[in-house]
Amino acid sequence: MTACKKQKGDLIVLSGPSGVGKSTVIRELLLIRKDIHFSVSYTTRAPRTGEQDGVNYNFVSPAEFQRMVDAEELLEHAEYVGHNYGTSWKVIRDHLDQGDDVLLDIDVQGAIKVRERCPDAVSIFVLPPSLEELARRLRARGTDDEEVIAQRLERAKEECRSCNIYDYLVVNSEVSHTVQEILSILHVYSMRTARRMPLAERIFQAETEAALTASAPSEETKP
Repeated sequence: MTACKKQKGDLIVLSGPSGVGKSTVIRELLLIRKDIHFSVSYTTRAPRTGEQDGVNYNFVSPAEFQRMVDAEELLEHAEYVGHNYGTSWKVIRDHLDQGDDVLLDIDVQGAIKVRERCPDAVSIFVLPPSLEELARRLRARGTDDEEVIAQRLERAKEECRSCNIYDYLVVNSEVSHTVQEILSILHVYSMRTARRMPLAERIFQAETEAALTASAPSEETKP
């Protein structure tokens, strides 16, 4: 039986504290699952070294971000360490309706809002091996001063305490292992009954059509 495109895609929510390694995990995940559409978030913060507009984030002014909020163009939006982040609802909806799986990299605030509007979304929280290792990774990035790092660590503690609201938890001790765990989660999630019913219906329909064909009189047996 040949695989066919899903009637509707799955919405995948990935969260974790700053510095946990989500960007690296996502990059490796998308190299394996090229069929997943990564939703590029909008943000009012300035690009970091090496970041590209439209690739890592859509960088916009505070005024433009507020316009998008007022026009209800965002599925979710939240403030993080003095900057705003948000996700385009239209882009996500279009891909889901085309049968594409969509991956969101958003914080806990955003994840809660997404679950309210999209209760079928699968949510995964990425934990660090320890807060000490998280602090080491933040300092190794070399992009923030100690005051900002302290803010990120305090925020990380709050976010990790909220990990119980997610469907799945993974610990990012080693990137390749983390990616394999996420792939396993997505594989299992794709086999739930709600997603497999169209396949079952096609099987039942084929069986019914075969039975009708077999019972129909042939030209030779017609009176």
